[in-house]
Amino acid sequence: MTTSIDTPVNRPDITIFHNNRCSNSRGALALLREHGIEPNIVDYIATPLTAPELAELVAHLGVPVRELLRSKEAQFKELGLDNAALGDVQLIQAVAQHPVLLNRPIVVTPKGAKLCRPPELVLELI
Repeated sequence: MTTSIDTPVNRPDITIFHNNRCSNSRGALALLREHGIEPNIVDYIATPLTAPELAELVAHLGVPVRELLRSKEAQFKELGLDNAALGDVQLIQAVAQHPVLLNRPIVVTPKGAKLCRPPELVLELI
């Protein structure tokens, strides 16, 4: 049984790369707060990550860059990102220039980092 915490505790060691327009992102944030955690929230649409920041995040996640791309976004097709010949550097640069291409939410905690789709995956990190 999960208990709701009235006032979540600030946890600067937990970060969510968040897009408030995304239901999965809102769901993961809500789950963190339900467990008493107020994470560091990075609105990566308003403040896009740089290519080096994205490369570091990808390395921390330990997944191929392509797994973090939103292939249904218009820019994905417009930029030809479905081209298998494109390498990680080109893909990361595309996400840096078009942050909407980054899949979300990504949550980083002392236990690791994960793309939390579905949002319940965040529970593995707390």
